[in-house]
Amino acid sequence: MTQPADPDRAPNPLGEVAALVDGGDMDCGSGLLLLITRAMRRLEPGQLLGVRSAEVSVVADLPAWADLVGHDVVTEFAESAEGPWWFAVSKSRASAGPDTVFSRGERTPVGRRLWVYTNFNCNLACVYCCAESSPKAVARRFDPAVATAVFAEFLPQGGREVFFTGGEPFMHPELGALVAAGAGLDRTVLTNGMIFARGSRRDTLENLDRDVVLQISLDSATPELHDRQRGAGSWSRAMDGIALARSLGFRVRVAATLYDEDPQGVDALHRRLDDVGIAPVDRVIRPVAQEGFATEGVHVSLESLEPEPTLTADGAWWHPVAVTNPHLRIADAPLPLSEVFGVVRDTLAVQDAAARSGREVFRCA
Repeated sequence: MTQPADPDRAPNPLGEVAALVDGGDMDCGSGLLLLITRAMRRLEPGQLLGVRSAEVSVVADLPAWADLVGHDVVTEFAESAEGPWWFAVSKSRASAGPDTVFSRGERTPVGRRLWVYTNFNCNLACVYCCAESSPKAVARRFDPAVATAVFAEFLPQGGREVFFTGGEPFMHPELGALVAAGAGLDRTVLTNGMIFARGSRRDTLENLDRDVVLQISLDSATPELHDRQRGAGSWSRAMDGIALARSLGFRVRVAATLYDEDPQGVDALHRRLDDVGIAPVDRVIRPVAQEGFATEGVHVSLESLEPEPTLTADGAWWHPVAVTNPHLRIADAPLPLSEVFGVVRDTLAVQDAAARSGREVFRCA
């Protein structure tokens, strides 16, 4: 939690600082680095950031981070041998910024791609849903007016593509306005394909520009696996949704989510997609992330996830699979977008500097 320095509060052991970050028992790898980076961006060069931590690894990791970025830990105080520990960090007058970030492997340059959670309620309750979406989930809908402001900032910064996800986006009554706000960007809507065949949702579907891509979830070539993971009858309705979307002239991508590698199952799925006319380039096979409802799957963290900045009604996050993970929250509001991207760039700069120097910033145990 970041707090402005308040002269009316009882003095902290550091004396006067411009802002305070209380990291509790978080370590640098589980979210403290994001909190500190966000707070530092709001300070002027030379101002002091106070950091309080009850996690002993921060005693070694915070100075290592500061050294890599160019900040100075000017004061360190321990309340006892067991902590908590307090640090005063002076913001560098030439701290690391976007110019230190470079593309590596398949990393998408920060500022090119954006994810937006349209809402969190869904007609399904998939067993591995990273967003904990279900028919009982609070909708938490993204406001089209906020989307308009976001995209007005995103495009001039070099934004190229936006992915609308959920929840089930077609349960948002203003999905059409949200997607229209992203005109000028490459737009993709992720959907389970089950509920846009009739009524007002059919109207929304038919009124979408045909350059909008629909990415529809289909986990298997036959109903057994898909229905086990997503609910009885969902496979056949997803197949109907694929057929309807293609008949209306939409480009359709298909995404499958699997707990384990399954070469035979994936081969069968590819044959099925050949039959329905989905191009190979429009197929995604992805593992379950151990987030949200999923108790198994790939463990994700700040160190292992390439950033995919993601906006929700509640704030901004490092990646769309991590929107239930408080340690991967970047900001408490989706705007300003420049700050969201700035925190990501600064964090990547530290990680890249650590990789180049051969030093480990984050502890594994």
